[in-house]
Amino acid sequence: MKRYLFLVWLAGQCLSACSTKIDYNASGSFEADEVIVSAQQSGELLRFALNEGDVLKAGDTLGQIDVTIPSLQKQQAEATIAALREKTNTSDAQVAVVRKQLAVQQALLAQQQRERFRTENLVKADAATSKQLDDADAGIEQLEKEIVATKEQINLYESNTETYNRGVLSERTPLEVTAKQFQEQMDRGRIINPVNGTVLSKYAFKGEMATMGKPLYKIANTDTLSLRAYTTGDELSSIKLGQQVTVRIDQGDKAYKNYTGTIAWISDKAEFTPKTIQTKKERANLVYAIKVRVKNDGYLKIGMYGEVLWGENDAK
Repeated sequence: MKRYLFLVWLAGQCLSACSTKIDYNASGSFEADEVIVSAQQSGELLRFALNEGDVLKAGDTLGQIDVTIPSLQKQQAEATIAALREKTNTSDAQVAVVRKQLAVQQALLAQQQRERFRTENLVKADAATSKQLDDADAGIEQLEKEIVATKEQINLYESNTETYNRGVLSERTPLEVTAKQFQEQMDRGRIINPVNGTVLSKYAFKGEMATMGKPLYKIANTDTLSLRAYTTGDELSSIKLGQQVTVRIDQGDKAYKNYTGTIAWISDKAEFTPKTIQTKKERANLVYAIKVRVKNDGYLKIGMYGEVLWGENDAK
């Protein structure tokens, strides 16, 4: 709609100056890359320090949306995680008792081995019978089996406890993910400016209810503007991307203010606008859109009319 009104205005200018020779190659209006910043969370706007015309930097914190509900939900998830730790068991007490039993068995085994050594010497000296040596061997074998069983009992206690605790703690991972999701919702309650620029419009105020996706403000970087202009097809052979051209705006009744611009975009399709754009040749059937990037010294405004000159016109 804005472009339509602009083209209608240009048509009127064309009618009033139809007998005047056009001394520029393209004309159009200045525009900027506008960003509409929306709420990323639903809730009351507790703080929103922003005014139209403010110059902001990317990363500035501008306000806060109420995030009480996700905050409480996060606390609940963290409390459940803490309760899981209390449900875990330890086998330290049971294992300590069995280890004492193992120590006694190992001491008895050492004693039995010493007794067997003496009995073996006595048998060699015919001071003891072979049966006594066999009984000593049997006693050692029995103690060794008991020691193996005791070690297996320790391993069983530790394994059972580890399996139980693993089952309890398996619930921890999804709860931690849930807590992170609630933290993300809390973080989105902060209104962070995404780009450098000037606030063009403000759509919300402190105390209002913000819903996810609701526009809060519009911002644009006006340090460099784009002049969206239109030229005829026969001029395309005279321009290329990156080419420097002259851009001028009205300054008083008969004066102009000149800027150096760079062609940043050239449309690959023609637009059928025969009577609403003044170009080098009047009543052209087809025009092509171009964008010229111009560094703003503060005088250029979005929507302002501008003209582009290159070639012979630029040399005048």
